[in-house]
Amino acid sequence: MATDYILFIHGVNTRDQRENPGYAEDLIEGIKSKSNNFVPIPLYWGDVNEAAETHLLERLQASPLWDEMWFRTFREQQILQFAGDAALYISRHIGYKVVKRLKTDALQLLQQAQSDDCLHLVTHSWGTVILFDILFATRWDDPKVPGYEEVMEIRDCIFGLSGKDDSTHEGIQLASIHTMGSPIAIFSLTSVNSDPNQPDSDASSHDITLRLQKLLENLYQVRNGEKLPWKNFIHPGDPIAYPLEKLMKDLVDNDEKYIDFQDLIIQEPRLFDFLTEPISQTTLALLQGGEAHGSYWQSQKVIQEISSILKKNV
Repeated sequence: MATDYILFIHGVNTRDQRENPGYAEDLIEGIKSKSNNFVPIPLYWGDVNEAAETHLLERLQASPLWDEMWFRTFREQQILQFAGDAALYISRHIGYKVVKRLKTDALQLLQQAQSDDCLHLVTHSWGTVILFDILFATRWDDPKVPGYEEVMEIRDCIFGLSGKDDSTHEGIQLASIHTMGSPIAIFSLTSVNSDPNQPDSDASSHDITLRLQKLLENLYQVRNGEKLPWKNFIHPGDPIAYPLEKLMKDLVDNDEKYIDFQDLIIQEPRLFDFLTEPISQTTLALLQGGEAHGSYWQSQKVIQEISSILKKNV
């Protein structure tokens, strides 16, 4: 029987504590209650940049003006952690540490996959950006940069991608993508100056579109024209989450040929929600956004949607 591998990667927590190595346990247990023929691969990188962020916060708090600042908790948690994760993406040095973690935690399992096994990506917050950067961005293509060897090995493990091996028809096949609280809409700004018809133009080295498009084309062929399921989960109170359906069509699926994309709200409207609508647009709601941003790991909606994909592959 074919095995589903589910790779989880977290992003910024934006609450009073950072993510810990057990961040995905509730979601994994929820999926197990509906389907147990899968191998979870939770990637943890939450402590990679922690020392630098802690030092920065200590220096900020040492200022005699700090106690006079508004929204101190919001600055110390949501903004600082979100910016710290952005630094992981921008900095190749810090990004290399994440690459090493990914290789250590995932590479051996993915290399063991059989030809009929498949891979599902479950990505949260900046984890989406970081993983997509590793898989698709051109900035890792230079053999002289730290992380080149590890990135090439990871790419060679996934069907439709190529690292050192020029063949794109080896490795485990991607069967679905699930993004949660994803800021990839902001990430798309790296492609605004690139021409998809001219790969050697002024495309940013952070641009993911060309290689992602190629992966989708290769999957389309081997899936006999069946679109790749991509579910994007949004909590309406999460300030980092954005609807992505129209954006991804513009970036990599203009003909709506490759992706079966769905934007899904994980919190259903409740009675008397119309009374809270004015509040939902205020700073008070924004300050509670950290709880919303971390809620996907316990969401029954997320559990149900991922489980339904696994059942289709049985």
